[in-house]
Amino acid sequence: MGDTAEEIARDVAAVGRIEAIPTLLQVLCEITGMGFAAVARVTDGTWTACAVRDQISFGLEPGGQLDVDSTLCKEVRKARLPIVISHASADPVYRDHHTPRRYSIESYVSVPIVLPGGSYFGNLCAIDPRPADVSHPRIVAMFEHFAQLIAVQLEGERRRELVQTALFDERAAGELREQLIAILGHDLRGPLGAIAMNAARLKVKAAEPAAIAALASDIAAGAKRAAAIIDDTLDFARGRLGGTFDVERRPVEQIDEALFGVVTELQALHPQRSVDWQFGVHGTVEVDRGRIQQLASHLLANALEHGAPDGPVRIAAATTPDDLTIEIHNEGNPIPQQRLAGLLAPAWRPSGVPARDGLGLGLYICSRIVAAHQGRLDVVSSATAGTTFTATLPRRAR
Repeated sequence: MGDTAEEIARDVAAVGRIEAIPTLLQVLCEITGMGFAAVARVTDGTWTACAVRDQISFGLEPGGQLDVDSTLCKEVRKARLPIVISHASADPVYRDHHTPRRYSIESYVSVPIVLPGGSYFGNLCAIDPRPADVSHPRIVAMFEHFAQLIAVQLEGERRRELVQTALFDERAAGELREQLIAILGHDLRGPLGAIAMNAARLKVKAAEPAAIAALASDIAAGAKRAAAIIDDTLDFARGRLGGTFDVERRPVEQIDEALFGVVTELQALHPQRSVDWQFGVHGTVEVDRGRIQQLASHLLANALEHGAPDGPVRIAAATTPDDLTIEIHNEGNPIPQQRLAGLLAPAWRPSGVPARDGLGLGLYICSRIVAAHQGRLDVVSSATAGTTFTATLPRRAR
């Protein structure tokens, strides 16, 4: 059991799933005559209500917290022993204690909830503004037995959660393996096939210098494409496995030149297509230059691949005092609205696009690049306006 806010919230939920606890709290209140009973998650720094029965309008609900230093539960946690008070104002030990005075209580019981493995979960406690005879050994024993029962149930919940997590992780790992194999089997086959074909042609054209130069250029382009796919695959795998997506944000004075290099490269790969560009970038931006080129390359390649063959593709970049925006637009068939939500997930591709055209890692990588820059990636698509991707990135690291 952990102590972070997320882990405490998970513990509150675990207690809420134990159906017997409301009945146990009701029994405690009816037998002792006390009006408030609760199961609390108690750490060195927090006191959090997990389950509550409140008949005195104390005001706490599951998830509610108290200052742990204002409670006696912290002392129970430290000693791992119950504290039982029948009449606080007359008790020689607790009549001057700040907890009864602060919360105007006379009767109080708190016993530790210790999990079977020995870790401390919290306290089973009850309070009331009226005195109550709760010091009888049978009353204390009842609290202790109920606390042990709750601990066993919590341990069972924890084990079930671990099993479910393990099963989920196993399924996720299996899916990841399948996706990686598919990526390597499909996406790399194209550029590697081109490299092999051009290498064979190079042997035939060995006596023609001009042909050799052209083939060498094709081979270099194929190798670069294969390397890019490998980089994308590694980025994808790190993301799916929970690893960090590395960016190195540094001041870049002429990001438009980096973007124009992307336009030039893709225009050369698609000489039959028209790529319009408009860059209005002024001043310095703090970004990862290589990652921004990767972002623009994927978005532009996506527009060229899926846009109307006879329609232009436009790329624009601009700066405001706060942001850098990069916008890619293409005409053609719109993306169905029901698919927009999953558009940035890996392996997405429009219906009708065969597997040989790749598994759609590009947009997923784009979303990771934008997120790593603490920005956002938006897409709008319609039959009349075409499809536009807009990446908005903070101009400076936050």
